[in-house]
Formats: sequence, structure tokens, C-alpha cells
Amino acid sequence: MLLRQLEKFFGGEASGGIILMISAAAAMIVANSSLFGAYDGVLGSYFGITLNGAGIEKPLILWINDGLMAVFFLLVGLELKAELLEGKLKDPRDILLPGMAAVGGMFVPAAIYFMFNFSSPETHAGWAIPAATDIAFALGILALVGSRVPTSLKVFLLTLAILDDLGAILIIAFFYTAELKIDYLFLSLIPLAGMYFLNRSGAHRIAPIILLGAVLWVLVLKSGVHATLAGVITAFFVPMKDKWGKSPLHSLEHALSPYVLFGIVPIFAFANAGVVFEGVSFSNLFDPLPLGIAGGLILGKQIGVFGITWILVKLGVAQKPFGATWLHIYGVSALAGIGFTMSLFIGGLSFEDPFLMNEVRIGVVSGSVISAIIGYCVLRFAPLKEGHTEEAKAKAA
Repeated sequence: MLLRQLEKFFGGEASGGIILMISAAAAMIVANSSLFGAYDGVLGSYFGITLNGAGIEKPLILWINDGLMAVFFLLVGLELKAELLEGKLKDPRDILLPGMAAVGGMFVPAAIYFMFNFSSPETHAGWAIPAATDIAFALGILALVGSRVPTSLKVFLLTLAILDDLGAILIIAFFYTAELKIDYLFLSLIPLAGMYFLNRSGAHRIAPIILLGAVLWVLVLKSGVHATLAGVITAFFVPMKDKWGKSPLHSLEHALSPYVLFGIVPIFAFANAGVVFEGVSFSNLFDPLPLGIAGGLILGKQIGVFGITWILVKLGVAQKPFGATWLHIYGVSALAGIGFTMSLFIGGLSFEDPFLMNEVRIGVVSGSVISAIIGYCVLRFAPLKEGHTEEAKAKAA
């Protein structure tokens, strides 16, 4: 019985979001307990891979954020490629509404962030923090609502979140790249050429591509471009079909998913969500940095996503998701304000100062939690259209 219950839990759509919440809560408990010294010490401890003094040496927190998260972005890249070639992003007509909603959901939060931080130049670098949406967390909350929402709404949120991730990847590439070292970028063309050859030949084995991707990761890291982008680039060279008609891409996607969802993302959350409350007062919530982030996630996402959707539908450019009411769309717009994983990640790229990073965590956690509560409550109590009442009852049964 217990094994069946565990299997049901880990197979459920909400499980990833629940584990993410548990990891974040555990990080905050540890960060405000007597274990903080050990927690901070372990994350700050250096680990290196060197040969004759040359190589890579980083604190553990950066191995998590640059290394493990490259695997996370590898999975994101695989999902993006699959959706572009044969999924929800294949038909441009299906992309229009969630795509424009995603653009609005990135632009308006960034504008709100700037509005609160205009007179604080030291925090301008964090403008992209509230522009991100956490797919696992948002879909986990949506799954908790169950059959109260039409299936089309889940597709809308998933497509929006995927495109939002694509936007976040482009933002990281163009705005969070350190000083470029051209020689390493030229060297990175070697593993790229190898992956291109394997892709074009319809290679069945994934291991050679992954090994070349690891070499690419090192070279990209050394070049000054953020190393996690190597994960996305590698994903796009994994063949959709091999010469026997099988799909290496889907095989790798299915193999990685549980490790990323139940391993890498919770580890990242535990390492990055440790808000230290010592010396923090209620007034700190209203400092420009956390207020801009929380305001961007809560208000910006709702205004951007819902506003663009409403305008396009009213203009006749697009149609609402089938069976969804405006209240449903508003609830999903609120869920898009759950920025947790990607927002914390961009926050880490934006600021090195521990105090500012603590304020980032306060803004991200408070904004994401409030967005989750609003979205859940709206969707939980939003009435279904008449034609979908029987469908909801059948799903619940």
C-alpha cells in the first residue's frame, strides 16, 4: 500500500511542485537555525578539477548553479526542441496567444521592477528577476486544483511557461554574460562540430553527444558566457529521430526528468532559498529590491499575461482556450507569477552582495507564494462552463 501511494505521488503532476516547496522551506529553516554555519560553510567550500594548476575551481554553490543547473537547462532545451518540432509550438497559430502573453508577462514585471528601483542604480541589474515563471511550481499548483480547470488551460500555461523559459535563456545570454574570451568561444566550435555531425548522421547513442556537451560546458564557462547555456545548445543537437526511427531526444528527456524534477531542482532550491531573517524587519519587505521583485511577480505577471490575452481576444486576433472563462485566465495569470527557480537563478547572476541576495530571496519567495495562493484560490472557486461540468465530474471520478 505504501509503495503504491509513493508511486502515485511521484507520478503525479503536483509532486515536483510540492517537493520544491518542501526544499525551499527546509532551506529557510536551516538558514535561521544553529545549522546555518554548517549550511553556509558547505555551500562556500571550494571544489576543483585541476591538472598542473589549470582547471576549474569553484565554491559548491557555483557548482550547483553553473553545473547542476546546466543539466536542468539541458532538459528545458530538450522540451523546447520537442515542442517546436512536433508539439504545442509546431503550429504558429497555437503559439500566438500564449507567446504574446509570455512577452507581456516578461515586459510588464520588468517595468514594475524598474519603477520601484529607478532611484537605486545598484539594484538595476536585477530587472529580469520577476520576468521568469517556474514551470514545475506553477503546474504543480494547477494540478492541485484538479478537474476544476479545463485541459486547454493547462496547455496554455505550459506553452506560456515554455516560451517564458526561452525568453529567460535569451536574457541570460545577452544581458548576463561576463567579459568574453574569444579564444574559448572559437574552441567551443570543435565540440559543436562533433555534435552537428552526430545529429546529422542520426546517431543512436546519446553518450558521445553528452560527452561533447560536457566539453562545451567547460569552454563556455571559460569564455565568460554563462555555462548553463551549454545545456540548451547541447539539447538542440540531440537527434529527434535516429537512423532506425527511434527518438534519442525523447529517451534522454524521459531519463533526465525524474533526476531533474526530484533531485537537481530541489537541491538548487535548498542551496539558494535560504532567506536569513536575522536583522530583517517587516520594513525590509518594502525596500526597493524585494518590493520590485514581489510587485513584478504579483502585479506584473497578472497585468502582462491577462492584459495581453484580453486585448488579443477582444481584437479577434486569437481565441480563448477552449472551455476557459476570463476568471480561469486570470487565475493562470496569477500562477505565472510563481518565478521561484528561474527568478532565484537570475538573482544569483545579478548580485554578488550577500545582503542584496537575501533581499532577492525575500522578494522571490514572498512574490511566488502570494501568486500561488491567489492563483489556486481563483481557479479552485472559479465556476466551470456548463459544457465542461460533466467532463470535470468524469475526471474527478
